[in-house]
Amino acid sequence: MSTKRPQLHEKHLQSGADFTDFGGWDMPVSFDSIQTEHAAVRDSVGIFDVSHMGEVTVSGPEAAELMNRLTTNDVTALDPGDAQYACILAEDGTIIDDTVVYFQPDGEEYLFIPNAGNDKAMVNHWTDHAAANNLDATVANRTQDLGMFAVQGPDAVEYVQAAAADSLEDVSRFSTRETSIDGADCLAARTGYTGEDGFELIFDADDSEMIWDAFDDVQPCGLGARDTLRLEAGLLLSGQDFHPEDEPRTPYEARLGFVVDSSKPFFVGQEALRDADNPDELLIGLELQERGVPRHGYPILHDGEQVGHVTSGTMSPTLEVPIALGYVDAAYVDEGTSLGVEVRNRTVAATVVSHRFLQEHRE
Repeated sequence: MSTKRPQLHEKHLQSGADFTDFGGWDMPVSFDSIQTEHAAVRDSVGIFDVSHMGEVTVSGPEAAELMNRLTTNDVTALDPGDAQYACILAEDGTIIDDTVVYFQPDGEEYLFIPNAGNDKAMVNHWTDHAAANNLDATVANRTQDLGMFAVQGPDAVEYVQAAAADSLEDVSRFSTRETSIDGADCLAARTGYTGEDGFELIFDADDSEMIWDAFDDVQPCGLGARDTLRLEAGLLLSGQDFHPEDEPRTPYEARLGFVVDSSKPFFVGQEALRDADNPDELLIGLELQERGVPRHGYPILHDGEQVGHVTSGTMSPTLEVPIALGYVDAAYVDEGTSLGVEVRNRTVAATVVSHRFLQEHRE
C-alpha cells in the first residue's frame, strides 16, 4: 500500500521537517525540537498539520439513526454546530476507534473523524450497517478532499480570531462555527488533542497552503510534540492505548465510560457492555520515581509480579518526570499505590496517579 502525503508535504519538507510514517501517512514528526514545540503549545501557541486524520460525512433522512447505532454517545443531543466525543465499538464491546462527531452548522449532515488510516474501514462499517438495516443515509469518505490543522495553546484563540473573518471568541468548547481565513472557507471547531484551548480547522485541501500561511508567525509542530502533549493530558491514542486486536479494551477499562450513553435504544456493542462496568483491569496513570522512560509493552509490577503493562510513556517535558499510561489489575488502581515498571531489565519505582497528569499538576 502506497504511503499517503498531506497537501503540504513538500512545503513541510522544504521547511526542514523530519517525517515519520503514521497510519499510512508520511507526516512531520518535528520541525524544530519536540521540546521546543511542546513548550510553544503549553506556553503560547503552536500549529499542527493533522490532515492525516479521516473525515467522513453522513447525510440523509436516517443519518442520525445510523450515527447513533455506530457510536456510543447520543448524537440526537447535538444541535447544529455542536460536537461530541464518542467510541466506535465491536459487537463484543471493545473499542474499534474513537472519534469526534460534528453536527454541521447547516443541520444537514454529520462529519466524524476516524483516526489516521481508519477512514476506509469506518466508511465500510457505516455503509454495511446502513445496508443491512435498510437505513436511508449517504456515507462519503472526504479524507482526500479535506485538510485539517490544529491551532493549540493558551494564545490559540487570539491567533485564530485575528486570522478569521467572523467572531470566534464566543464559540464554546465542542462547538463549531463556519468562517473564512484569507478568503478560504473553513469549519472552526473548539476541539483539540493537547490539553490546551484552541481550534481545529477543517477546509478544502486545495486551500491548505493559504490557511497554513495565515499562521506563519506560529510555531509549527509535528506528531512528536502532539504525542507528548496528549499523554500529559491523559488522552488515549488509538492503536496504542486500545486496539481491536492487540489491545482490545472496553470503554470502561479505558476510563471512557463518560461517552457511553446506555439509555439509547441500541448501539453496536451495547449488549456486551451491560455487565462490563466493573472490569478486572483498568487504565491508570503512573509517575516514575527514578530515571527511566517507560515504553509501550513494558511490564508493570507489584512485589516482583507482573500485574499489568504500559501502553504509552514518555519523559514529561512539562512535569519533568517520567509518566505512563497502562492497564493493571483492578486491585492496584488506587492513587498512591506503589508499583514498579520494568525498564531494561531493572525495576523502576512508580506511583499510581491520576491519568490526567496535566490537570492534576495545574490544580
